[in-house]
Amino acid sequence: MGFQGTGSAKIPWLRIALAAHGRDARAYMNLRPSRRAGSAPGVPLSVYLIRMPVLKNIAAIAKGMSITFREMFQPTIVENYPDGPGPLKGAKFQARYRGTHVLQRDENGLEKCVACFLCAANCPSNCIYIEAAENTAEHRVSGAERYAKVYNIDYNRCIFCGYCVEACPTDAITHGHGFEVASFNVSGLIYRKEQLLAPMPAHMGANAVFNQDEVGVGAPALPVQGS
Repeated sequence: MGFQGTGSAKIPWLRIALAAHGRDARAYMNLRPSRRAGSAPGVPLSVYLIRMPVLKNIAAIAKGMSITFREMFQPTIVENYPDGPGPLKGAKFQARYRGTHVLQRDENGLEKCVACFLCAANCPSNCIYIEAAENTAEHRVSGAERYAKVYNIDYNRCIFCGYCVEACPTDAITHGHGFEVASFNVSGLIYRKEQLLAPMPAHMGANAVFNQDEVGVGAPALPVQGS
């Protein structure tokens, strides 16, 4: 290894030490003989190689502890979930956060989903299940010919990739901000259409306090079909 002149080849543990600290050992061997620690009486090369990593470790520990002590006196900034205030219980996240899905409605309160199956076809984890049905004049659910009679998402398999949102031609499915989906029951992670569907607009009956006066004088509590 280039250190045969020092006699290291005759000492197996010294040869291993030179290999483990090759760069420092080579720098040591490049010094003039008069400056080598091993040339001074009472300071052999083995002692130099042993002290070198110890000093490095002490310096690293001191640097790390300095950061620790500095942070100890700084104010604590944490998300105090679930004991925090507000509807999110103290949790904070960005607006682009991909939470549980929401099936959107149009301005008339009808479902935007037209059961085209593009979201299910683009899902890489195959977690979306849809059954389509036909709209009728007496029972109109969406603004197109068909609607999703059954729309299930299996959150045991969903990876929140957003491919379903990108594939939807009517912007019917979006990512909401729901994040409390943990469950001890596997079947509880299969969300049905009723759990995913956005509520009715307030002026169409979802908010009973908002429109109670109008409903009291004869206004419909639910949107008029075909309006």
